Amino acid sequence: MTDDELKDLALRAQFDIAPDLEGETILPEGSFRDQFEIDSMNFLKFVIKLHEATGIDIPESDYPKSATLSGCIFYL
Repeated sequence: MTDDELKDLALRAQFDIAPDLEGETILPEGSFRDQFEIDSMNFLKFVIKLHEATGIDIPESDYPKSATLSGCIFYL
């Protein structure tokens, strides 16, 4: 997958769990939790969506690597 495809995938996953965020400006280096005020349960749902879309297991110890848009792209 290209970086653009991974970006779209991460954004789709984020918007699936919080559809009201669609259209918001997303800072690549900004934490999803801080930008969107999502709680830990929604972040877990986001990680699950990434796994379902890619088949990549993301262990809990790696969650911080997926906490930003640029981090997600690099991790995936």
